[in-house]
Amino acid sequence: MTMLKREELITRPEYWLETIQNEIFRQVTAYLKDNNLTQTQFAEQLGVSKGYVSQVMKGEFNYTLKKLIELSLAIGKAPVIGFKPLDEITPIVNNKVSSTETPPLNQVAEPVENYKITGR
Repeated sequence: MTMLKREELITRPEYWLETIQNEIFRQVTAYLKDNNLTQTQFAEQLGVSKGYVSQVMKGEFNYTLKKLIELSLAIGKAPVIGFKPLDEITPIVNNKVSSTETPPLNQVAEPVENYKITGR
């Protein structure tokens, strides 16, 4: 198997999809554990089938932006997506960013206290 160079890896959509799926799995797993919930109970909370939650947990689900937002809000978090030039990205190795200077683009943020939405 050939190792991809950093420049090649970060230009592949599959890399970003898998990275996001892994983070969603991590976040949902932590939520289930912290709230002592089963996948079935979580499915009931979301109003979806147990099979849907199972797909999410297995990474067999290609998220729409709306579903990503719904899942994030269901676990009490807000999805935060940022965009950076590819040459500023440090790939994630073993679920850790190899540099503290460049956080991953696809992380689920903790809810921010004192966050207010203002009208226009």
